[in-house]
Amino acid sequence: MLRAVYSPGAVQLERDMNRRVFSAALAICGACVATPAFSQTTEPSAPPPLRPGESCSLSKFCGVPYEYVPAATQSSSLGGTQLVNGVAKQVGGHVGVGSCFGSPICAWSIGRESINHIQHKPDMGYTYAYPLKFPEGSTGGVSAVAMNSKGSIYAFLRNESGKPMLFEWDTHYKLIRSFGVDIAGKPHGMAVDAEDNIWICDQFGDTVMKLSPEGKVLMTLGVKGRRGDWNEATGQRLLWQPMMVAFAATGDIYIAMGHGNESPNDGAARVLHLNKNGKFMNQWFGNAAGPGKFAMAHAIAINPYNGNVYIGDREEYRIVVYDANGSFVKTIQMPNLVCALFVDRNKQLWMATGQDGQVVKLDWEGRILGAVGEGPGTGTGQFIESNYMVEDIKGNIFVGDTSSTRVTEFVAPKK
Repeated sequence: MLRAVYSPGAVQLERDMNRRVFSAALAICGACVATPAFSQTTEPSAPPPLRPGESCSLSKFCGVPYEYVPAATQSSSLGGTQLVNGVAKQVGGHVGVGSCFGSPICAWSIGRESINHIQHKPDMGYTYAYPLKFPEGSTGGVSAVAMNSKGSIYAFLRNESGKPMLFEWDTHYKLIRSFGVDIAGKPHGMAVDAEDNIWICDQFGDTVMKLSPEGKVLMTLGVKGRRGDWNEATGQRLLWQPMMVAFAATGDIYIAMGHGNESPNDGAARVLHLNKNGKFMNQWFGNAAGPGKFAMAHAIAINPYNGNVYIGDREEYRIVVYDANGSFVKTIQMPNLVCALFVDRNKQLWMATGQDGQVVKLDWEGRILGAVGEGPGTGTGQFIESNYMVEDIKGNIFVGDTSSTRVTEFVAPKK
């Protein structure tokens, strides 16, 4: 197993993954210089100041404005990203996948398919079931599942426009209600707090909403459709692609933000820390490579023993650990994608491996203690992408699949 732990006092290179990131970034930036698709203008002598968390170390067009131009609207054969009149323009392709510019996440996921993913033998005695039925006509993937204190199960579905995105089943797996029509631009994470309020993350709407147990919106963090930074000094309280929320024992709220490959290149992944009433406490930012850095904050969990914050940097195969106040503790390199993190009723840590199609049981040092799931696929016990999960009082685990309209139940072995 490829696994390493770093601490602030022992800075080391992060093995093959970081060598891959650095070499890929240098290759990309070199290509930008060597083969420009059109003439470049002189960069501004006084570029805009860096955004919080931004780094120039991997960026050719650091700190300059960014503009995305759909390929269909561009009459020329220009492609990639180039500097035009002081603006970094990306023509076509996925947002954030052009040549390196303006962001520390430029080298995200380059060479990912060359990594040898580890498939773990399912060895914990769980069987598989699919008791939760969605209404006929439901489509899209299940981005997250959650559970309230009564044992009701919620699913957050990427349903088509005009249809509900939230569903609730009782303890007998009977569908109680469907609600939240078009409540999110792109559903992502979901969690239930100690008072049974439902928190949902809208990745593309750049908001986190707190719903009452009845489904009424009690609070909205961020402004729908306005991506940006939370700046307490100026009173600007925007979010930047919220992925998932986690709650400390005190009720404090931690919001993981930044999706790497699906993120625009105008900032960095980050964690926002608020108290239980939504008052700003702290925030900290990632940066693609190196100890204490993260390119994506796809998963988040709080260690119940010490309050440490565990961040899943999915495509870099690592868990990055901070204390409750945002000070770096260590990086744990994993042999799989870190798609979701979950803490069960017994304070046990679990990790979903995303497109590796499994869920693994971990200790708090990242050591794998067991595995469930049959790997990638659409068969029984398989996942196209295993994701956020929840556990019931019997020890059964329910796992969403972001590319399939189904929830898998890992039925716990009888004791």
